[in-house]
Amino acid sequence: MSLAGKTLFISGGSRGIGLAIALRAARDGANITIAAKTDKPHPKLPGTIHTAAEQIEAAGGRALAVVCDIRDEAQVEAAVAETAKAFGGIDVCINNASAIQLTGTLKTEMKRFDLMHQVNVRGTFLVSRACIPYLRKAGNPHILNLSPPLDMQTKWFKKHVAYTMAKFGMSMCTLGMSAEFAGDGIAVNSLWPLTAIDTSAVRNLLGGEAVAGLSRSPEIVADAAYEIVTRPARECTGNFFIDEMVLREAGVADFTKYAPGVNAALAADFFVPDEVLEVTHTKVRPLW
Repeated sequence: MSLAGKTLFISGGSRGIGLAIALRAARDGANITIAAKTDKPHPKLPGTIHTAAEQIEAAGGRALAVVCDIRDEAQVEAAVAETAKAFGGIDVCINNASAIQLTGTLKTEMKRFDLMHQVNVRGTFLVSRACIPYLRKAGNPHILNLSPPLDMQTKWFKKHVAYTMAKFGMSMCTLGMSAEFAGDGIAVNSLWPLTAIDTSAVRNLLGGEAVAGLSRSPEIVADAAYEIVTRPARECTGNFFIDEMVLREAGVADFTKYAPGVNAALAADFFVPDEVLEVTHTKVRPLW
């Protein structure tokens, strides 16, 4: 399948993984809404919804840049309606927006706890809920959440329980909605990277240049996302995918382009189950 003429609604897509997914879809000639808060340049973060739209159109797609705080129900409903009006419907919903703070219980202020749950869990639920009436009318509808496998081990909770709860909450949306909307033919899946990904979060919060140098580029997640959302929706739902495993299944054997020049073991991402690490051909090591 191709995404030519298909419409994607992407939350938080002004930079990083969300933008990479948008650009991969744009190469097919897709219509893409970038729904994010960054309307004007940020002093510490690259890109805005407008620069993202320019890149999408330069790559061959059609773009709609919408200022949208996914914590705000009215803004989400308006952004989704504007997308459907501009492009005639919605085929794919990508829940990419996320908030992170890696602190233990006593060092996690309640306003940060609330932010992570409002963006990650509530935002994923709300954006999906708003898109579903349009997805029901689509030919091959997909919801893809950028969230991890539900690997319920204490090691994922003990150092940052609030963040883990918020990310696993996104994955619980996958678990529940995939069954709830199976009869409508809407695929609901999660996708998570095997390794750390070189994004602003890594550079600003998770180790800086040192960890970025042991990370892969966002394009690996984008290529995996493309493989998922171009599959027949009725045959592909309720999965917790790992990016490298998706691409190996699709026939990719050489992953050096995603981390050029890196010869050391890559940084393993959070939440990757032990059984995945045991079978991967990639050398990874936990850093957190």
